[in-house]
Amino acid sequence: MKRTVIMALLTAAILMLGSGVAGAETLKIGTMGPLTGPYAADGNDIKNGAQTAVDVFLEQGGIPGFDTIKLLPQDTACDPRQAVAAANKLINEEADAVVGSYCSSATLPASQVLDEENIIMITPASTNEMVTTRGLPYMFRMCGRDDDQSTIALDFMQKKLGSKSIYIVDDKTAYSQGLADNVEELSKKRGLKVLGHEHVNQGDKDFSAILTKVKSMNPDVFYMSMQNSATGALMLIQAKRMGIKAEVVAQDAVYHPQLIDIAKNAAEGVYLTFGFIDDSAPAYKEFLAKYEPKFGSPGAYSGYAYDSAMAYLKAVKAAGTTDPAKVKEEMMKLDYDGATKHIKFKPNGDSGSNYIIRKVKDGKFVNYWNPATGELY
Repeated sequence: MKRTVIMALLTAAILMLGSGVAGAETLKIGTMGPLTGPYAADGNDIKNGAQTAVDVFLEQGGIPGFDTIKLLPQDTACDPRQAVAAANKLINEEADAVVGSYCSSATLPASQVLDEENIIMITPASTNEMVTTRGLPYMFRMCGRDDDQSTIALDFMQKKLGSKSIYIVDDKTAYSQGLADNVEELSKKRGLKVLGHEHVNQGDKDFSAILTKVKSMNPDVFYMSMQNSATGALMLIQAKRMGIKAEVVAQDAVYHPQLIDIAKNAAEGVYLTFGFIDDSAPAYKEFLAKYEPKFGSPGAYSGYAYDSAMAYLKAVKAAGTTDPAKVKEEMMKLDYDGATKHIKFKPNGDSGSNYIIRKVKDGKFVNYWNPATGELY
């Protein structure tokens, strides 16, 4: 009899150990982004930013009712089909939410798949307007939108640079071409002469044919809408060698430390639209103190990914559950200063745009022009 009781107790103990804390479960957050290929720097920044948020929450004691918080990174390679496969894998792994993706062309189809399973998705980097205009109830965005970004770019070109003509180049992705099309449309409406709008292919390394056209047309502004900073850096190097004199204006996907690392002197003087981040703010300093020792200097979207994961975790803690409807309700109540911006979501899931103009000066990105005031920083 004693032997039977002992065996029963041992079996129960083993079952409890195998399941962790009795009654508790693991909170799972998926990340989606390009972890390999030409956009890998940004994808890994997103993964690392989300991981930092998880680390912060775990250091603070986690969330009641959950034994731990686990990150499930998935590689999309910025490919729509791979993004759908990644979304399905996260569904199979029972992810409670997803931070991602990077390329809008990956976020758009993946979000449709996740929405069918009522899984909350927060993108830290996809700026195409359609991300939040399709009425998906669990789609959120931490970064800004292309329609806002293109407006700021045009304001800068005309009000500050006094530009009269523009030549536009994009790489045919949903993000870069969508933004470039916005810039072209606005230019025509505002009387900025569009001298050309060309497209390159992802993976191209020789841009001499298009750059020859740019040089011959001699625009006031060469608008460069690329999906990643490495491609942008190559184009800048070749434009400088060719002697193109136009002011170069680029966008938030080109904004990354590796732009300067690769292009070096050729990046000097380039203007970029990017969300304003106050690196002197307490919340940013707290983020940096946790991120830098483990991952080094943050990339362009590290902070946005951190804020995306933090917003979700705060909402889960407030809701006391991962039930998507209840978590969404708490997310809509959020109103606080994050690392990158003040976080308060609109009914459609956007968190607002706060674009400014930054410039590469002396090998560093510096705040240059404030569109709200029209003044230089």
